[in-house]
Amino acid sequence: MKKMVLTALLAAVGFLSQAQKIEKAKDLLSKKKLTEAKTEIDAVLAVDKNKTSADAWYQKAKIYGAIAGDSSLKGTVPDARNTAFEAMKTYLDLESKEKDAAKRNIQLTLDNNAPLIDLYTGYSKDAASFYNASNYNDAFVNFKNSLAIFDLMSARNIIPIKLDTTTTLYAGISAEKANKPDDAAVYYGKIAEAKAKGEGFVEIYKWLADYYRRKDDVANASKFSALGREVYPADQFWTGFELDMAREKGNKDDLFKKYEQVIKENPDNFLFLFNYGVELYQTGYDPDASKRPANSKELINKAIEVMGKTLEKKPDYANANMVLGQIYYNQGVEINNENKNIRPQGNVKLTPDQLKKKEELRVETAKKFDQALPYLVKVDELLDAQGKLKMEDKDNLKNALDLLIIINEEKVNQLEQKKRQAEAKKDVAGVKAIDADIKKMQDSVTKYTDKYNNIDRKH
Repeated sequence: MKKMVLTALLAAVGFLSQAQKIEKAKDLLSKKKLTEAKTEIDAVLAVDKNKTSADAWYQKAKIYGAIAGDSSLKGTVPDARNTAFEAMKTYLDLESKEKDAAKRNIQLTLDNNAPLIDLYTGYSKDAASFYNASNYNDAFVNFKNSLAIFDLMSARNIIPIKLDTTTTLYAGISAEKANKPDDAAVYYGKIAEAKAKGEGFVEIYKWLADYYRRKDDVANASKFSALGREVYPADQFWTGFELDMAREKGNKDDLFKKYEQVIKENPDNFLFLFNYGVELYQTGYDPDASKRPANSKELINKAIEVMGKTLEKKPDYANANMVLGQIYYNQGVEINNENKNIRPQGNVKLTPDQLKKKEELRVETAKKFDQALPYLVKVDELLDAQGKLKMEDKDNLKNALDLLIIINEEKVNQLEQKKRQAEAKKDVAGVKAIDADIKKMQDSVTKYTDKYNNIDRKH
């Protein structure tokens, strides 16, 4: 009996001793004697049986948090704020096991949640300082910790909002600038999933869509593209992005169906038409005819149709004029090559049918070149009148002038052949008329050659 009483008395003494040490740590904290308070609370929690004391962990969180906020002391305990946060989490975990709900987190409530708020503020200030100093790695770590505190307060309804948009944004920016795109995606993703809007926020949705596209994560790329379109429906990026996604899948039929849908939804946008025409032509045409798809002619004809519609909407679009001129020119070259391949074998002359075929092909070649001419001339008119040109425009002008020179030289050759035929017939009037036409073509060759040679100087 006496032994039991003695044991109880010893336990009470131990409890009182523990409580006294915690009270001493509290008193030292209240007197701003933070180093001594730290020593006292560390000694309490060094004892295993004290590690289940919610009060001890709470005081440790407050003391270490105070040290982290003291400019003269924080350097002596570099990890003070993180230690305070871990202590606070332990305190909250122990308090959550309290059966009486009214007694849970009582100390935190009495302090108006100041220890948590101070941790949040401290991490945020350090994060901002690191960010302004371009130390994006440490900025990210502190923004991340600040958000961890925020999430804890939000989960316990200490604060009424669920997303700290500004801190989340800067956590994402810091991670991106610190070359941690995977981390950036996590925080940018929180903003997008909340459908947050703000100045420049559209770029977050674009970044996420492109980030997941490059990772071949089609589901997430489509998810953030859809969210971006929902929040910023007027931005044309989403349509272009969806086309890129369709293109990367490699199925041309699906891509062209997507273009048809996009053009129907955006009837006034000439760029979608232009890009569709280019895609059609690139799919249908290869300089090596053996590499072309079976429906090459249909694709090329569709490309001509679409490019024509582009110019109906924007006649002064140099790129579309260049592409259409190039298509007709390439067709002319192919017909001309077919003509050249009809040649005598050995000492055998061409048959009348072969001669007839060559003449038909010559006429078809001239027709295609004539179809190309107005578009190539338009490119010259549109671009040569300008001053300094962008590289793409300068290349278009060079290519247009080059083809204009070739076409006019070919016309000179054809006229000289006609002239020889007229001379053989002693058709004096015919020869005179052909000479006049040859002079015009030669003047054109000279004009376009001079322009070509002076592009770099003029533009």
